[in-house]
Parts: sequence; structure tokens; C-alpha cells
Amino acid sequence: MRILPAIDIIEGKCVRLSKGDYTTKKIYNESPLEVAKAFEAHGIQHLHLVDLDGAKSK
Repeated sequence: MRILPAIDIIEGKCVRLSKGDYTTKKIYNESPLEVAKAFEAHGIQHLHLVDLDGAKSK
């Protein structure tokens, strides 16, 4: 089994939603690239990116 870290992105920023509710978004970092590089610096080789703007589109 592999555990992959994930970066959820809304409007180009790293966010977390509570129970999938977009109105509860909390911004954790302005730069997904910065977060990805931090994961890489800790030896992470795979990453799951989630474009929540695209996921919400109909």
C-alpha cells in the first residue's frame, strides 16, 4: 500500500475543505509549487494534485 500526500488547489492556492464544502475552504499556502517542493525535500516522490475548481465545474 502507498500513501500519497495530496495538494488540493482552488484559485491557484493550497486549500482544505471541511466535508467537501467549498464555503469552508481554508487557505494553507499561496503556492502549490512551494508545497510540492517541500514534499520533495522530505523524499516524497509521488504527489496527488486535486484541481477543485475543475472538480466543481459542471
